[in-house]
Amino acid sequence: MVLLDPMFPANDKSAAPKKGMKLFRALQTESARDGAEHAALLGRARTSATLRVVVKRPVRAPPLAGVAPSGSLVGRTVRFDLYAPVEAGGPRGSPRGGDP
Repeated sequence: MVLLDPMFPANDKSAAPKKGMKLFRALQTESARDGAEHAALLGRARTSATLRVVVKRPVRAPPLAGVAPSGSLVGRTVRFDLYAPVEAGGPRGSPRGGDP
């Protein structure tokens, strides 16, 4: 199992983040902000996993990299999206194991 806990997406709330988080967000690359880095990370995780990939997300956030999860476990403030592993080099989203 692979567990991904990417940084929560920026929000438009009026409260300013703490100094450390403000600096961390400033250092974040453009590719991470537009989702290209997240798509690559999710793809690598799904090809490396043998059982499943679990991604921690805010309840109202869209799925990581726009890829719909196989299932979700929803709490009060966070959601855990579950993704099936895929074959390396196989079509995106195809489960590992193939036909029986």
